[in-house]
Amino acid sequence: MSTIVPATIDFDGVTGLLKGPGVLQQFRTLSDLVGVFEDEAARSSMDPATPAYSVRTLLPVPEGKEGGLFFGCTYLQPGLVGDEYFMTKGHFHSNRDTAEFYWGIEGEGVLLLMAEDRTIRAEQIRKGSLHYIPGWTAHRMVNTGDTVLTFGACWPSDAGHDYETIRREGFAARVKKGPDGPLVVEG
Repeated sequence: MSTIVPATIDFDGVTGLLKGPGVLQQFRTLSDLVGVFEDEAARSSMDPATPAYSVRTLLPVPEGKEGGLFFGCTYLQPGLVGDEYFMTKGHFHSNRDTAEFYWGIEGEGVLLLMAEDRTIRAEQIRKGSLHYIPGWTAHRMVNTGDTVLTFGACWPSDAGHDYETIRREGFAARVKKGPDGPLVVEG
């Protein structure tokens, strides 16, 4: 007969709070997002300590291990830099053919997807929405609401993150505040 042991990791499906031993937390402020926004002058004039987003992750196997899974939640703050909504840095996976799932927990926003040929697709993310991000696709999340956008993610432990390509080449579209709501502006 086996003994049932209590879970050591807690995940609140309503708020997205992930906590327990081994859960890592990373913070990004506006000072970490140099070159991400189109209006760099507007970004640099803002308080560099302004929180942009935080990420809580559970990495139960070593990074790069084939066959493992990672899990995380991101908490993206609302705000504007010029006319652009707060967003994540965005990345391709280092192992380009690996996919990922995102799902909306709280708030609203846009998931920007960019193929290697720079073709753009934008999906609305909201509480309860589920998004499949195929391999060979860069992804960036944008908070278009007035509250924190919380979303979950699950990805292969051998996916890796390639932020450098996006830093160097940028995304092929931006999400800006328009007179009637968010606009995806290519170019």
